[in-house]
This record gives sequence, structure tokens and C-alpha cells, in this order.
Amino acid sequence: MAQALNILIVDDSVMMRTLIKRVARLSQVPLGEIYEASNGAEAIDVLERHDVHAIFTDINMPVMSGTELLREIGRRECWKHLIRVIVSTDGSSARREEVRDLQVQLYVEKPFRPEVMCDVLSQVAACPEPR
Repeated sequence: MAQALNILIVDDSVMMRTLIKRVARLSQVPLGEIYEASNGAEAIDVLERHDVHAIFTDINMPVMSGTELLREIGRRECWKHLIRVIVSTDGSSARREEVRDLQVQLYVEKPFRPEVMCDVLSQVAACPEPR
């Protein structure tokens, strides 16, 4: 990706959003804007108002879960380009199977080491530009 990466972090834990944001800023990935949302409904609002390239979402959240969010993203043509990364404590094979059809590119299990998230960000940045 030639341009700076705009990311959206969706997690109901302020601490987890802060941690992901801090690790992202320490990575060698050229970042643009970092947006935050505490659930899927807030994330939809952010996506409707801002140019986002990648979304890092938890699964288990109130109001609208990460799975519901990913389904909504999949229904909208304008968001088909979004790189989707799940960051969740639920890394079970059943959960991974459930999200397999939602075009999730990467799955990070919590707790994670900062190096793991840096590697994921590098992989996201290396994805070809959409269209």
C-alpha cells in the first residue's frame, strides 16, 4: 500500500484499543489516521464518515458484535476493499470457522505480544491497494 494506512480499532475495552493503537504507532508501518469504536454500531458510523483501509475488530462486544459488523461490511460494496483483522480472546476452531466466510484476512488471539501485532500490521500494509 503506497499511501499511509488508515485503521479502525473496534473493541469494547478502552485498554485494548489503547494497546493496539500504541503498538501500531511503534511499528514501522506508515500510518495515517487511527480511528476507534467501542462496538460494531459505532464502527459503522466511523466507516460511513472516514476513509478506512483496515479494520481490527474484537468479536464479543455489546450492541453489535464483531461478527455482525463483518457481515454488514460484506453487504456493502463500498467496503469490500477493507482488510479485516480479528483481535479476540476466542480463537477456537468453531469461531474461526464461523468468520471464515466473512473475508477475514488475519486472526490475532488475545493476549498478544507487541511483535505479533507489528507483524500483522506489516502484513496488512503489504496488501495490494484495492480496485
